[in-house]
Amino acid sequence: MKMRAGYSQLKPVVLICIINSCFYASCQLSELQVCKLCKGKIQNDTAVGRFCAKWAGRIDGRCCLGKENTTEHEYILGLDLSNCSLTHVEELHGASTTLIIDLSLNPIVNISDTTFQGFIQMNYMILPGDIVCPGGNTSWQKVEVKKGNRLCEGQKNMCNQTEQQSLNCPENSLCAPYGPGFFECICADNHHGYKCLRAGEFPALQVFGPLGASTVVISFLLWVTQRRKAKSH
Repeated sequence: MKMRAGYSQLKPVVLICIINSCFYASCQLSELQVCKLCKGKIQNDTAVGRFCAKWAGRIDGRCCLGKENTTEHEYILGLDLSNCSLTHVEELHGASTTLIIDLSLNPIVNISDTTFQGFIQMNYMILPGDIVCPGGNTSWQKVEVKKGNRLCEGQKNMCNQTEQQSLNCPENSLCAPYGPGFFECICADNHHGYKCLRAGEFPALQVFGPLGASTVVISFLLWVTQRRKAKSH
C-alpha cells in the first residue's frame, strides 16, 4: 500500500475540477491522443469491444467513449492497446477515467506502478502473462493467468471500508483511493495546508486574486508591446 506524495484538499473546488476535468469537460484532442497510440480500432470480438457494446459506448480508434448521464460530455470508458508492439507503458494522459484496459500481446518489459496513479475507476486489466498487476496481487480482488494473459480484476480500495482516517494519514484528513496500490490523504472540511494543520477556509481569494491580476497585467503589457512592434513595421 503506497501513499501519494503530498496532501489534497477538498477546497478550493477549482482544484477538484482540474483533477476530474475529463468528467466535466469534453475530451480534448490532447486527452484523446492515447486512443491513437497504435493503428486500428477496437474490434467487436475483443474484451474492450464487448464491454463497449454492453455500455453502449462509442468507439474512437483504440478507445471506447461514454457520456455522463446528465451531460453530453464524453470520457474514456475503455482502452484497448493490445498487439501494439509496446515495450514500455508510460503516462496514459486522459485515460484515468477508464474502467477496462487491455495491454495484452505486447512485448512489455516492465510497468511502473505509478503509471496508473489516479486510475480509481479501473476495474479490469489484461496484461501479458509475465507482467505483474499494478500494485501487486494484494491490490486486486482476483488475479489469474489465462491463455497466456494475466487478468487483474476488481481494484481494491487501499483505505479502510468506511474511507475515514487512515493510520498513514495525519489528523484532520481523510483517506481516499488513488489507483492500484495507492491512496491519498485529503484534508477534511475547514482544514488545509501542510499535513492539513491549518484550520479555517482555504484563502482562495488571497491566493488566486493576485495571481489573476498579475496575469491580466502581463497579458496587457505583452499585447501593447506586440502592437507597437506591428506598427513599427
